[in-house]
Amino acid sequence: MSRAQLALNVDDLDAAVTFYSKLFGTEPAKLKPGYANFAIVDPPLKLVLLENPGNGGTVNHLGVEVGSSAEVHEEIARLTGEGLFTDEEIGTTCCFATQDKVWVTGPAGEKWEIYTVLADSETFGSGPRHDDSGDESQDGVCCGSAEDRAAGTSCC
Repeated sequence: MSRAQLALNVDDLDAAVTFYSKLFGTEPAKLKPGYANFAIVDPPLKLVLLENPGNGGTVNHLGVEVGSSAEVHEEIARLTGEGLFTDEEIGTTCCFATQDKVWVTGPAGEKWEIYTVLADSETFGSGPRHDDSGDESQDGVCCGSAEDRAAGTSCC
């Protein structure tokens, strides 16, 4: 199983959930304060909504969900072999799930993750910072609101 992921910033989570539920004819697979995701079958898409007032309608990050940790590790080896810098997160908690993932940055600064979900989590989690400046550090976050990113309190 592999599907593209699109993580969007939204101004109003409730309004966005209502809209995307109607657009794709399905309810969210996971709904938490400030966060929702949809596991859409047709087209195969993981749609992630991150409440980020003032930044609605923008892409937060992109990704590819794969079926296993082995596939994540295969991608790490492949991407490294292609000469791309990889930022690996193994056993991290992010987006209310424990995940194995690898991040790469596209030529225009867009963030891509290749990941697998290992288990659900009751906490949002944390991870490396992926902010608008393109800087990355271990003390920040990958995709919350601008305020959360500044405070280091949320992740994708």
